[in-house]
Amino acid sequence: MTTSEPTEPIPAPTFSRRRLFTLGAGAALTAALAACGSNTGRGSGSSGGHGAPVLSQWYHQYGEAGTEQAVKRYAAAYTEARVSVQWRPGDYDRQTAAALLTDAGPDVFEVNGPTLDQIQGHQVVDLTHEIAAVRPDFNAAVLAPKTYRGKVYGIPQTIDMQMLYYRKSLLTAAGVRPPRTLHELVDAAHRLTTRNVKGLFLGNDGGAGVLGGTPLFAAGLELVTADGRVGFDDPAAAAALAGLHTLYANKSLLLGAPADWADPSAFTQGLTAMQWTGLWAMPQIKKALGDDFGVLPFPAAGNHGRPAVPVGAYATAVSARSKHVDAAKAYAKWLWVDRTDDQQDFALSYGFHIPARVSLAKKAAKLRTGPAADAVGFATDHGHASPLLWTPKSQTALQDALTRIIQGGADPSAQLKSVVSTVGSELSRVLKKSGKG
Repeated sequence: MTTSEPTEPIPAPTFSRRRLFTLGAGAALTAALAACGSNTGRGSGSSGGHGAPVLSQWYHQYGEAGTEQAVKRYAAAYTEARVSVQWRPGDYDRQTAAALLTDAGPDVFEVNGPTLDQIQGHQVVDLTHEIAAVRPDFNAAVLAPKTYRGKVYGIPQTIDMQMLYYRKSLLTAAGVRPPRTLHELVDAAHRLTTRNVKGLFLGNDGGAGVLGGTPLFAAGLELVTADGRVGFDDPAAAAALAGLHTLYANKSLLLGAPADWADPSAFTQGLTAMQWTGLWAMPQIKKALGDDFGVLPFPAAGNHGRPAVPVGAYATAVSARSKHVDAAKAYAKWLWVDRTDDQQDFALSYGFHIPARVSLAKKAAKLRTGPAADAVGFATDHGHASPLLWTPKSQTALQDALTRIIQGGADPSAQLKSVVSTVGSELSRVLKKSGKG
């Protein structure tokens, strides 16, 4: 959850889901944390009436109206166990990390991960069997960070994503086509900038806080390779980040907007011709602008680049300390594999998100046409998520370098050399811990 919500127009609930982009999905919590208290939601006994087990299920506190009632309704429909749902305000990730170290935690829980520490520490159980029948149907990008050594430890729920929105009428008036490459984006932002309108809004810091590894993916690179090595030790990475500084230096970027990148008001109020924000903003943009907007992935950078779209998903996991592991696994499967109607309801009735299953995303009525359908295609074809081996220290190193490059004009090659060193050390540490080093 964010500590402060925008006064308008983005509802608090979508903020709680999209926070995983700014935190870095899959980043590990490495500190041992204090316990969460005695209010566990397990009730006074370990089983319900007629011998049915009692399962405690935790969610972080969404702000979207109706979400809490919906998940409690789903749980009440389950007949093989009595499921007690807890809505957890505050720092949910820390609460959960602490609870998993005790016998007072949840049986089934929503998680921004699971993290590498939770998997390596045997705090969560293997759910590979539970999703086996539909595993290829899950969005590959969001499933990857839930997977360790081929085993799945979290079942993705719904997808949030970011992309580039552009105002059709402003681009047409300026004779600018929707940019397909980073070079075209820089040129378009410059040409669209006027006395009263900036060409592009990437956030009030110029994009350092939100873009993360997206420009590196757009350059055809990765944060971490499949064999656990640094994936962006390449001149193409520096060239892509240099383009971001050009946007900042030529004053094409909107800075100091009343609300930051997650809120589309700068775009809907005409302060910028293009804005980087999330799918969650689309209903509000549609309401304000009608059909006068389109969407794009982050454009390809360099000769070997590709479009890039950051995606993320909370997942359902099962605690290894549960007294009813088999029952908890069965419930997780029932909810996030079998109950496809509820999965669509959770994604699209309380905010605007994409079901984690590709087949459900394709047939959802609200996602079949226009920019929404484009967004589903982007998430499926160009989606990328922070890998499981990407640690908070790696994320901080990259973000600090982005700030120095974008705002300060620091040499991208030198900055990336330092980031590569930090990330390499982090990978050696976590791989050694996993027995691969």
